[in-house]
Amino acid sequence: MGSSLIFPVPGNPGAGDRLSRWIGRWRNGGVENYSAGEGLDSSLRWGSGSRFTVNRERIWLDALPSAFHGLRVVQISDIHHGLFLPKEWLSDAVRQANRLNPDIIALTGDFVTYSRRNIEPAAELLGRLRARYGVYAVLGNHDFRVDAEAVTLALRRQQIDVLRNRHVTLRFGGESMHLAGVDDYGYGADLRRAMRGVPRDAATVLLAHNPRVIHLASRHGVSLILSGHTHGGQVNLPLLGTVYGRSPERLRYKIGWDRMGTTQIYVSRGIGTIVLPWRLRCPAEITHLELLQGASAVSRPVAAD
Repeated sequence: MGSSLIFPVPGNPGAGDRLSRWIGRWRNGGVENYSAGEGLDSSLRWGSGSRFTVNRERIWLDALPSAFHGLRVVQISDIHHGLFLPKEWLSDAVRQANRLNPDIIALTGDFVTYSRRNIEPAAELLGRLRARYGVYAVLGNHDFRVDAEAVTLALRRQQIDVLRNRHVTLRFGGESMHLAGVDDYGYGADLRRAMRGVPRDAATVLLAHNPRVIHLASRHGVSLILSGHTHGGQVNLPLLGTVYGRSPERLRYKIGWDRMGTTQIYVSRGIGTIVLPWRLRCPAEITHLELLQGASAVSRPVAAD
């Protein structure tokens, strides 16, 4: 996941060590030990300005049936509901997503960070999401650390279809496409099982929390992966970059659109934070993807809201 960064601070030898420890916690998925709503002024969480950027992007897929041309997919990732992303903020994200009139809503994991007490409140708020073909979810590493079964059941009670190493087939106008989902990369992801019965040349969108799955997905002929997990680095320091580094090579499959062979991927920056309630030059993101039928040589971004 990239090399570690240690930033020496002149005249303060302990600061570099503290920053190094913070980077280690971030990269290892360090958690905040809190329950929802305890003890942090909201003005300290994200700073002023809009809470979520709506990032719009068009993606061309060779195998997309004409009946699904123009399909609108809204992705929300890495919610981390709790102290750093309280109820009113998640409600705002739900409202923003619904205003986009999505055909599909994809939730790509890490609904909570540490406390089981945040599972039901997060699920209840997400139950207000509305999409033409439904709301689908996969679990992230933090969901497994807290209680994967409890998260799954809470979401399913809200009519959110949690794809645990399986796929569903969407049919419209006599044509079909496939939506698959896998468990987190380090917690039992089984792409072979999820793709069982899907023709290799079929249009398939895969929900996978950790973008590392792209290496396997590209061998299975997956058309498009929607991932999160990285937070886009969360903190992007001038000249120094993020915990992943700043070079294009280090940032591959860590943020935004990319591809491996014929498999495309979009990695969301997510809407929540971990370890520290800060984002710097890496705004929280709700993603609005428009899937189009055609040659998939490039992805065409549209201006963000």
